[in-house]
Amino acid sequence: MQKNHPILNHEQIKHKIRRIAYQIYESNIKEDEIVLAGISRKGFELAQKLEADLLEISPLKVLLCKVEIDKKNPLNEIKTSLDADTYQNKSVILVDDVLNSGTTLIYGVRHFLDVPLKQFKTAVLVDRNHKKYPVKADFKGISLSTSLSETVKVTFGKDNWRVELS
Repeated sequence: MQKNHPILNHEQIKHKIRRIAYQIYESNIKEDEIVLAGISRKGFELAQKLEADLLEISPLKVLLCKVEIDKKNPLNEIKTSLDADTYQNKSVILVDDVLNSGTTLIYGVRHFLDVPLKQFKTAVLVDRNHKKYPVKADFKGISLSTSLSETVKVTFGKDNWRVELS
């Protein structure tokens, strides 16, 4: 059985999320409203945590959008909890927990590019540096150089957030 190696603990993750929130605010200082589009499940949980910090540190109005992508078949229709009209001509940040090969993020990016946006950025908690696609994280908590056989697991428990490598 593989042993999990802790990468980030609860406090470290909170600090990373706060830092990303400040970076998002700085890059949207002239905006009144932004859209945090979190890729379902953990990307959306991360977007909710970023929203809470942004509401604390900035006057920005934050619209949360859940993005449903079939990770096994990313060419399937992508669903969002907001209509395209809602995020048109706004600053959108696509959020996911881990950027691994870039597949999920690139298909998410493609979906949002069908709508005219003011600005589009990406945010991840962990960037693994194993890209198959030319996609980058504009905002990231940590970059990890890992082997392809290793797995990064993000857990957002009630009071126990953690990032582990196995």
